[in-house]
Amino acid sequence: MAWFLIAMLMILLWVVSLCKVLHASSSASKVASFLDAGGFTQKKNILLVIAHPDDESMFFCPTILYFMSRGYNFHILCMSTGNADGKGNIRKEELYQACLVLKIPRHQVKIIDHPDLQDGFEVMWSHSLLSSIIQDEIANQNIDLLITFDNYGVSGHRNHRDVHHGVCRTLYERPHRDIEAWELLSTSIIRKYSGPVDLWLSVLYAHYYQRGQMHCLLNENPCKSFLVMSQHESQWIWFRKLFVSFSSYTYVNTLRKMII
Repeated sequence: MAWFLIAMLMILLWVVSLCKVLHASSSASKVASFLDAGGFTQKKNILLVIAHPDDESMFFCPTILYFMSRGYNFHILCMSTGNADGKGNIRKEELYQACLVLKIPRHQVKIIDHPDLQDGFEVMWSHSLLSSIIQDEIANQNIDLLITFDNYGVSGHRNHRDVHHGVCRTLYERPHRDIEAWELLSTSIIRKYSGPVDLWLSVLYAHYYQRGQMHCLLNENPCKSFLVMSQHESQWIWFRKLFVSFSSYTYVNTLRKMII
C-alpha cells in the first residue's frame, strides 16, 4: 500500500511539474528574465557551440526555443559531423533539418569537418584549435553571447568537455572582454532523468545562487523537442526516445555565467 501511495504521489508530482512547464509562457518573464537583468536587450546575436549533430536537440532545446521566441538571431557552431559510426554526411544533413524545425536559417548553422576534430569518446580535441574556430565565428557573425556545455558536458563526453574548454580559452584570449558566455549546468543522474520534476530544484538553486549568475529557462513547448530530435533519424532509436521523454534537459535548462 505504501509503495502504491508513493507511486501515485510521484505521478502527481510529474503531472503538476509538466503543467508548470506547459504554462511557462506566463511565468518565463519571472523565471528567466536575465535578458533584461543582464543587460542583453541590445545584444542580438547568440552562438551555441556544440560538439555533435543532435546535441542541440538532446540538451539545449529549452534555451534555443526561449531565444528564438524572443526574436534573437540564433547561430549554431557544431564542431564535428558526428562521424564516429561513418554517418557524418547523414548526421550533417539531419542537423540542418532539425534547425529548419527550430526556424534557425541554414546560413546560421556551421558544421566543422576538421581531421583533428573527429567524433569519439576517447578523442581529445585541441583547445587552441577550437578557440581559433570560435573566434572566427564570433568575428564573422558579430556574436554578442556564447552558450555551451559546462566542464562535465552533461554526459561526461570528452568532446563536450573539450568544447567547454575551447570556449574558456576563447574568453581568456580575447583582447576585449566584450563577449559573455553561459554554460549548461550538468546535474546528478537522478535529477537528469527526473523529467519536468527537476524544474523545482533548478529554479530554487538558481534563485539562491549568486544573483545574476545563474538562470533557468523553461521549455515552453516540450513537444517541439520530440519533433526536433526526430529529425536526427539515424540517432532516433529507442533509448534516445526514452532519454528525450525522461530527461530534465527536455523541460528545463539551467545556464550559469562563465567566469574566466
